[in-house]
Amino acid sequence: MRNSASGSAPCLSAPPLPRFTARHGAFAAVASGAAAAAVIAAPGAAAAREVKGGEVCCCVGAAATARNGVASRTSADWRERRVSSCVVSSGRVLSALPQGGRPALRTEPMLDLEVVPERSLGNEQWEFTLGMPLAQAVAILQKHCRIIKNVQVLYSEQSPLSHDLILNLTQDGIKLLFDAFNQRLKVIEVYDLTKVKLKYCGVHFNSQAIPPTIEQIDQSFGATHPGVYNSAEQLFHLNFRGLSFSFQLDSWIEAPKYEPNFAHGLASLQIPHGATVKRMYIYSGNSLQDTKAPVMPLSCFLGNVYAESVDVLRDGTGPSGLRLRLLAAGCGPGVLADAKMRVFERSVYFGDSCQDVLSMLGSPHKVFYKSEDKMKIHSPSPHKQVPSKCNDYFFNYFTLGVDILFDANTHKVKKFVLHTNYPGHYNFNIYHRCEFKIPLAVKRENASGQTETCTTYSKWDNIQELLGHPVEKPVVLHRSSSPNNTNPFGSTFCFGLQRMIFEVMQNNHIASVTLYGPPRPGAHLRTAELP
Repeated sequence: MRNSASGSAPCLSAPPLPRFTARHGAFAAVASGAAAAAVIAAPGAAAAREVKGGEVCCCVGAAATARNGVASRTSADWRERRVSSCVVSSGRVLSALPQGGRPALRTEPMLDLEVVPERSLGNEQWEFTLGMPLAQAVAILQKHCRIIKNVQVLYSEQSPLSHDLILNLTQDGIKLLFDAFNQRLKVIEVYDLTKVKLKYCGVHFNSQAIPPTIEQIDQSFGATHPGVYNSAEQLFHLNFRGLSFSFQLDSWIEAPKYEPNFAHGLASLQIPHGATVKRMYIYSGNSLQDTKAPVMPLSCFLGNVYAESVDVLRDGTGPSGLRLRLLAAGCGPGVLADAKMRVFERSVYFGDSCQDVLSMLGSPHKVFYKSEDKMKIHSPSPHKQVPSKCNDYFFNYFTLGVDILFDANTHKVKKFVLHTNYPGHYNFNIYHRCEFKIPLAVKRENASGQTETCTTYSKWDNIQELLGHPVEKPVVLHRSSSPNNTNPFGSTFCFGLQRMIFEVMQNNHIASVTLYGPPRPGAHLRTAELP
């Protein structure tokens, strides 16, 4: 906790969120409808980055080239290991084979994982937990990249909200499905049980010596409702609470007698003896089809504070500040007291000092001092070419999805930057998604004085219909780690409206919103806002 004269706030000191880079793991991004994987990072790539208030500079040790929109490494050893062909449908990879068309022989030992229904899959070193944020799962993969290799990132490029965001561990036969909206882990799927060892309550039910047959599942997990047969997939689904198994029939000849209309009674719903598990799913609730990503477990907070929602406050001229509804894992009195989630609100305004912000939000994850201003050339000021004697600086709050820019001379807030964290953007996975709501003044006929709300999921076309088309053409923003490197995600477009800058991606989604305005006169009474 950080204490000050004006109040206290939980400390946010923590390392910045990881990008999809790894020194020994292969990460690939596959967009819906694409024919090949776009390589983001590769084994042996030494990467360094610098956060610049929403802008990240990466220096990759090995050269990368862009060919037909697909980035690939030029080293020969990487070409031998990269995924060369992927059949993609609705954001899901249906088949992926290494070059040559034959599966690579695995020399490393298999993962030995514990299954906890309706909760997690993991071991003593790490654990994938339902409700876990995407960034934490990526951090686990990066930390254990010597063991967990060949990871693909699957998403829909044109409609990122229509399909789940998937981390596909191709070497281990595991998929992690994240909700497209809140980006928390929703389903854990094991689609190839020959590549991993699984146990329940410390006893293996799947390994090289123990095949996962229906008899073994019944012995390990006990009785449940009769299985459900899917004639289209020729699979039996055996469901427990928070856990489902799909069994493959030995022969298509067995399928007709398990059709619903072929026999009557429970005999028609029994899974044949010797049937083996083809897939396993871990999820929350009783139904895999109706499951949703649970709330973030307390074990995933790790001392950080997260934003449940961020409301943009507005006065007569434009944005005036932010009201944040924050979540933290607090403990009651006593060492053995159960941890519980704390919910509280904080507000920050233009013109607030850095001490005010620290007392409201706590310490930032990182402080970045600007060394240059690339937008200065668009300023009408005749002194724009005069170098500044001191630099403005950002407070980067990665888990809130917010950057705050302070003036170097007055140390007052002059800008807020809100990040949506869409896949396919250059800054993806640096910030958590900011669930913001921005009131916009409508400029249509017969709508004077009315306001509409812009959210994280609004599209730019809808906003333009409400506000009218921008007077000026957009500024094209192209991010890259260095002048010699290519950004595989392409450029974005920045539109200025009502003291706000909307950064729009090529799929019409908003990548970030920058709020700016004159400092709010006078001091604010803070004691009334403290819980």
